[in-house]
Amino acid sequence: MTEPAALQPFVGEWSLAAHFEHLPPAEETARVTFEWLPGQTFLVQRWEIPVPEAPDGIAIIGADPDREGNYLQHYFDSRGVARVYKMSFEGGVWKLWRDEPDFSPLDFSQRFTGTFGEDGKTISGAWEINHGDAWEHDFDLTYTRAG
Repeated sequence: MTEPAALQPFVGEWSLAAHFEHLPPAEETARVTFEWLPGQTFLVQRWEIPVPEAPDGIAIIGADPDREGNYLQHYFDSRGVARVYKMSFEGGVWKLWRDEPDFSPLDFSQRFTGTFGEDGKTISGAWEINHGDAWEHDFDLTYTRAG
């Protein structure tokens, strides 16, 4: 069984900046929190994004019963999108990927890789997307621990 303590580096409040290749940077950063559901079995991630084109949302992270030492992230956003991402977190590297249909059809695959800074105060990462031919860079995300 996956130990909850392994996810402790996420816990707290973060600011989130997205960087899209063809768009100017947003004037405001997003707010993200990670907190334990009572019992510390599930980690709850919430985000609020001050950009109308980007959804607010919530995700629940817990152990993956089919992959020892890994996780599932159940994702829900303000557009009504519901997805399940497979997740790993090892050596300060956070990975999410979706390559199978779940609550919604799989029109494209996605994957994210984020790396914690040595001080634990930043996560630098990027999403990639695959519409069937090859993986392409989608956008960058930078999390910065608040306070």
